[in-house]
Amino acid sequence: MCSRYFLDADGNIIAYTFRVPPNDKVKRRFNIAPTQEAPVVRLDREGKREVALLRWGLVPFWAKDIKAGNRMINARCEGVAGKPAFREALQRRRCIVPASGFFEWKEVGRHKQPFAVTLPGEPLFGFAGLWERWRRGEGDCVETFTIVTTDANESVAAIHDRMPVIVPHGAIEAWLAGPAGEAAKLLTPWEGAMTLRPVRRLVSDPRMDVPECLEEEPSWEDPQRSLL
Repeated sequence: MCSRYFLDADGNIIAYTFRVPPNDKVKRRFNIAPTQEAPVVRLDREGKREVALLRWGLVPFWAKDIKAGNRMINARCEGVAGKPAFREALQRRRCIVPASGFFEWKEVGRHKQPFAVTLPGEPLFGFAGLWERWRRGEGDCVETFTIVTTDANESVAAIHDRMPVIVPHGAIEAWLAGPAGEAAKLLTPWEGAMTLRPVRRLVSDPRMDVPECLEEEPSWEDPQRSLL
């Protein structure tokens, strides 16, 4: 599961990295939480890449209430092609979710210690995502997204059994525009190196979206720390 991530890059850096027009509404984020707006890279009606701000938590077009998205912040890759909430989006509405890393928690004694998970030498990368449009009765259309998850690789397995699918830069076009069957082959655990770093527990509060969320936890001690 991925319930929190961060984006230490602004709209210009995202534009350069993912070859999209710049969007000055995109700002650095240090603790992105479900139901909040965050940028995704997708294809527009003409098949060109664009960056758009969508609500995190996919709401199927047939849902009766926007709260359905609260249960769909992630889509497990194992069933994504068959689940009614995700199968049409997998066919036609795939996206990349720009990120600099994600957070996961490990139980340590009586509390849960958050970790920031990043890729060495990769300050900005992309999760595999799906997006959808939902209309509130006769009201406005709301666009939402979910992050596809897979089994944890060896690094992340030290703290959690799931992780977001990370799309290599060279495979972004295949995920965005390729046939669904070929795109689904990308839904595998990250094979490269990853860094896990204990960070301050204030990140556990979704209201805290400040640079201090990425600061290392000064009091962190664990006899199994070497395993991370």
